[in-house]
Amino acid sequence: MAIAQVLISQVESAMREVTIETNLKQFLLVLSVSLSVATLPKIVTWFRKIPYTLLLVIVGLGLAFLDVRLVHLSPELILSIFLPPLVFEAAWNLQWSRLKQDLVPICLFAVVGVLISIAGIALGLNQLAGLSLPTALLIGASLSATDPVSVVALFRELGVDKRLSTLMEGESLFNDGMAIVAFSFLSSFALETAQFQVQSILVQFFAVVGIGFGVGSLIGFGISYLTQRFDLPLVEQSLTLMSAYGTYLITEDLGGSGVIGVVTVGLILGNFGSRIGMNPRTRIIVTEFWDFLAFFVNSIVFLLIGDQVHFLVLGNNLSIIAVTLGAMLLTRAAAIYSLGFLSNRLTYSDIPLREQTILWWGGLRGSVSIALALSIPTLLADRESIIATVFGVVLFTLLVQGLTIQPLLKRLHLLGDQPIREQYMERVAHQVALNRVLKHLSQAEQRPGIEPEFYRYQETLVKGELDRLQQEIDQLQDEYPNLQGFTTEQLREELLAIEADTYAEFVQAGRLNRELAPLLQIVFQEDVGK
Repeated sequence: MAIAQVLISQVESAMREVTIETNLKQFLLVLSVSLSVATLPKIVTWFRKIPYTLLLVIVGLGLAFLDVRLVHLSPELILSIFLPPLVFEAAWNLQWSRLKQDLVPICLFAVVGVLISIAGIALGLNQLAGLSLPTALLIGASLSATDPVSVVALFRELGVDKRLSTLMEGESLFNDGMAIVAFSFLSSFALETAQFQVQSILVQFFAVVGIGFGVGSLIGFGISYLTQRFDLPLVEQSLTLMSAYGTYLITEDLGGSGVIGVVTVGLILGNFGSRIGMNPRTRIIVTEFWDFLAFFVNSIVFLLIGDQVHFLVLGNNLSIIAVTLGAMLLTRAAAIYSLGFLSNRLTYSDIPLREQTILWWGGLRGSVSIALALSIPTLLADRESIIATVFGVVLFTLLVQGLTIQPLLKRLHLLGDQPIREQYMERVAHQVALNRVLKHLSQAEQRPGIEPEFYRYQETLVKGELDRLQQEIDQLQDEYPNLQGFTTEQLREELLAIEADTYAEFVQAGRLNRELAPLLQIVFQEDVGK
């Protein structure tokens, strides 16, 4: 008996080792394919027209067509492993000063918009496709979370107004949490494990959101004040990583929304903790680390989204997918335009119709929608149909809406002047650098062992280059008058950053108990209002 137990133990140990080795090989394979796709735009210039994440989806679809399955995409993998770093990175880089200016429309889109989306999609599927109400509601909840990663990346590349990016990212961050909370309620309703009572749902909703906000705030402010005590970039970087996963897991264990918790901790650490507890060099290190991690995770997620598609199953559900797409686009339009109109009435933060159109068409669906669909219990009879429908809609939004957003921006005259700004800033950077060189030459002129003629020659070269750069800068300003506003806004942002860093130094040194509100921001706003 003892010998048999030893043999069984050895067999189980060997099987675990084989499983680990197999998983590692699969992971390396996925990573290799993703990085290969990342290099394509550098080799073939045509691919530069396609956003990187969408290119990954296309490659994944090609692998699926050839029936090459890289790994099994489970809901636990997306929600527990992939989602926390993606949410944290977006929140870390989201400026609170920009977010609070549009907090009303963002909250309207993320809360009321989710409810409109669920109701509209469910009504369309129930009435036109004949699906049962619980099944229709689950599809609506799965598709109520937006995922505009590729669109926002395109905005940055094209120099689209930052406010549009803030609106899209802000809505996405908060509606992910809302969609997951709504989905959990509707899952219980579909499985008949809970009664549909408005009062109990509202109480539970505020409890879930409140726990997420509370845990995120506690961890965020705790780490912010902790990092004041030391200056160790790698430790501080590791703390941000722990805060993302720790907040998600703790909040979920306490019955709250892990996404809301991660959004909260990311906003606090990115806008408060990084100011009072990290020096500028550490902030750059941490930001670059999260940029890398977001790129790494997105590379895997979008490739696997395409790779998980089963074309035969999609073909069998084309009619349901078509109805869902129509209902989703109509309800998205109704939500954006009606809530945008309401927001314009309630606040001074006006959102023009052109920008509302981009918010409507740019509301792509992605990994969260797929994770929610895959997490539906196998007890539900329509589970496979729900998964196929969600996959079909997600693919449409990524490949059709994602690839047509740039022409729509051009048609609505919302394309930025990023290439011109880059040219301008390159010349300004050269000018600043050469002025410093000139200053150094004047200070080093008396250095022994070097002929004065050499200094004069070098000085003449530098001054000649400075004159040329000034002519190019003047020409760009004449041809593109908008650059004047760009340089003015950039200088104001630099002044605000210097003021905020000064307050943070006072807090870090213990000379202030809290970081003061930016005084210059109020002065600038009053100046603009005159």
